[in-house]
Amino acid sequence: MQKLDIDHEYLKQTLLELLAIPSPVGFTDEVVHYTCGKLGELGVPYELTRRGAIRATIKGETDRPACAVVAHLDTLGATVRLIKDNGRLALLPLGSWSSRFAEGARVTLFTDIGPFRGTILPLMASGHAFNNQVDDQPTNWTQVELRLDENVHSKADLTQLGVNIGDFIAIDPQPELHENGYISSRHLDDKAGVAALLAAIKAIVESGLSLPVYFHPMFTITEEVGFGASAVLDARISEMVSIDIAIPAEGQNSREHGVTVAICDSSGPFDYHLTRELLRLCKDHEIEHQRDVFPYYFSDSAAALRAGYDIRHALLGFGADASHGYERTHLSSLHAIAELVTLYAQNGPVVARDRRAIGPLEGFPHQWKPEDIEEPTPMPHPKEFL
Repeated sequence: MQKLDIDHEYLKQTLLELLAIPSPVGFTDEVVHYTCGKLGELGVPYELTRRGAIRATIKGETDRPACAVVAHLDTLGATVRLIKDNGRLALLPLGSWSSRFAEGARVTLFTDIGPFRGTILPLMASGHAFNNQVDDQPTNWTQVELRLDENVHSKADLTQLGVNIGDFIAIDPQPELHENGYISSRHLDDKAGVAALLAAIKAIVESGLSLPVYFHPMFTITEEVGFGASAVLDARISEMVSIDIAIPAEGQNSREHGVTVAICDSSGPFDYHLTRELLRLCKDHEIEHQRDVFPYYFSDSAAALRAGYDIRHALLGFGADASHGYERTHLSSLHAIAELVTLYAQNGPVVARDRRAIGPLEGFPHQWKPEDIEEPTPMPHPKEFL
């Protein structure tokens, strides 16, 4: 097993190209076409679901069990909730994000006849008109509206322009890549993760290494609304690792450098054995890493479990400060994620018994040893009956 070289320029250029493609959840066809094109350039075969989730395949020695790594292509966004009498538009958020981060955003409104540009503004946007009320108004989605850069001043004007309730609104990413490695942008969640996964695929393909099991890179399109990877899994896949944001903030252990290995999120603990195997790979190959737990977090992997899939699941995070807003990460974190993915693809199944969906006790793993526990009183000691 070897840690493969990651093409930094490929990773950065892929990230910028991904960010340039508007893809709010529900409006992801073009980013699916782009991602399939990148897989095609690398010679990696893939399949699509009806709606556009992608399952690629890099063959290994056996397809049962197989492993998967998933990142999501959809981003946060908004849709038209109401066409207002003043010629502006009320909004409904797509995904969970604060209107605080929407205020002042430049956006593209996609109508049935074409796109229009505009700005999301608070209802009272000018201090020269509203004085201190500009600062005192509440922060929520009923307090913002979309102003289009068109000659529209009434509901009739907007209707004549071709605007309809339910039209998609994509938020400009406004990315900046700095010489010191920091990357600031909206929608790093999860386009930075997608770029890291594509960079890892490139490294694996160009290495010519033989993999122990089939490796399935997957790209989903509905993670931001909680559906995740369930549509592209099948019974041969025994374990799946998600790539998504980690949260550097007060009370959290995540950082914008290295890999954050999640132990638990709002859906409960990630798989014990797969998580510890990823931590072992980090230690053995000197990949900077840390552990964290996320009480207000949901991912592709958790969605798959809720859909009824019996898989081992784990989550790798790149630090994304100010999540679901103007996010920031560091190139070193994406590099570490990509390196770890190349090692994971070479690692083989964490539990050999997982080649069967259901089977006997033989080969089922242990999480602790009875002899390592101090003798409890008055209960019998586990070493007496285990």
